[in-house]
Amino acid sequence: MPRNDPLAVAVFAAAETSASTVFGLYDLFSSAGRDWDLLTKGEAGVPRARPMIVAREANPFEAPNGAWIRPDRTLKDCGTPDAICVPDLQVAPGESIAGRFDDAIAWLTQCHQAGATLASACSGTLLLAEAGLLDGCEATTHWAYCEDLSRSYPRIAVRQARCLVAAGDGQQIITSGGGTSYLDLGLFLIARFFGQDEAVRVARVFLIDWHSNGQLPFSSLARSRQAADRHIASVQEWIAENYAHAAPVAAMIEVSSLTERSFKRRFTQATGLTPLEYVHTLRLEEAKQLLETTDLPIDAVANEVGYEDGSFFRRLFRRKVSLSPHAYRLRFGSFRRALANA
Repeated sequence: MPRNDPLAVAVFAAAETSASTVFGLYDLFSSAGRDWDLLTKGEAGVPRARPMIVAREANPFEAPNGAWIRPDRTLKDCGTPDAICVPDLQVAPGESIAGRFDDAIAWLTQCHQAGATLASACSGTLLLAEAGLLDGCEATTHWAYCEDLSRSYPRIAVRQARCLVAAGDGQQIITSGGGTSYLDLGLFLIARFFGQDEAVRVARVFLIDWHSNGQLPFSSLARSRQAADRHIASVQEWIAENYAHAAPVAAMIEVSSLTERSFKRRFTQATGLTPLEYVHTLRLEEAKQLLETTDLPIDAVANEVGYEDGSFFRRLFRRKVSLSPHAYRLRFGSFRRALANA
């Protein structure tokens, strides 16, 4: 049932947090119940939520982009909020946060045990993972962190394609994907506590479009690391220019001067992908660029990047990107044209 009493929402902020996510979530919750009436009736309605920025210390601090954040409360004096939002942490993928947020982890755990709903945006999922609160649960995070999240916290079932995942007892832990998917997170929480109608009104006030296709259409497929192994590194350099080769894996083996078995083992160990997976990522990234920037027919795009079978290309593209090539072109090609025409 939607609630009528003000919802106490804590937005956790740290020196590694993006100011836009902190203030964006703060604005969304502040808008619930208030702004729709202001815009349609000329008088602000009664706010449904009571957001507050909570930090480890009371003093204002500078966010990574140079904006200043002034906390309303500290971890010690904010009580137990109804909901806590953990925005992103600007750390590099694969960088450990062990020991850096022990006080925040203790606070999150205590509040969750007291019944608070926990929600993370983007790489903020790392904090919930480090706290052990996601063990045995499904979760998502920014697409660039999914592989490292899965490797560092193997008890979490990472759902890279999704922008929003609710998990835990009573679905009291919600994780969201990268970038502006924190807007999906805020709307989801508003819908949970105040009903879908209120969430739709807030979405209309802010012109928010739900990420219905998840985050894969926005992700970079080619994220494998540059190999330290000189044989594999030379192959990476070669295939970057020759991904459309008719027999790419056989050619890569020849370039490496290794036996087939040794090459495949060392390549996967060095890059995190099999040779064929690696070729597919390069081809599909180039296909995305061609779809965005040219009017080539879909079959011609497939041939250009190395696929003779247009049907296979379409199936592979949809599986990896969550959109058909045609739908991808409509979305991102149109976006490019709109920017150019603006």
